[in-house]
Amino acid sequence: MFWTRSHFITFHRRKKKGLSEHYLEQLIGPLRNAGIVKSIRGAHGGYILGDEPAKITAGDIIRTLEGPIVLVESIEDEEAAQRELWLRIRNAVKEVLDSTTLEDLASHGDDPLLDGYMFYI
Repeated sequence: MFWTRSHFITFHRRKKKGLSEHYLEQLIGPLRNAGIVKSIRGAHGGYILGDEPAKITAGDIIRTLEGPIVLVESIEDEEAAQRELWLRIRNAVKEVLDSTTLEDLASHGDDPLLDGYMFYI
């Protein structure tokens, strides 16, 4: 998905990236219900971000689309050292997701070395 300034453009370059319109529409519903995006009606309608890109994190989006961040199920059956390791890994992943904003991700679009990469949400 792409965004420019406050606009959230869902169908831009989707064919180039191999993303179907149907798939993108499935993502928009939960994001709209969570207030991450807002729909604009009319001939020039579409979607805009529900807040500033600097205030929306990757963690917000992933939790909206996928639910709670859980790396491993049933870690309570693990040995104490293994359980502690999995909890530390989970907390590190949460920290990265919760500290990475859409603004951070959008700023990478200016880097020619990352031109072939796509950030999927």
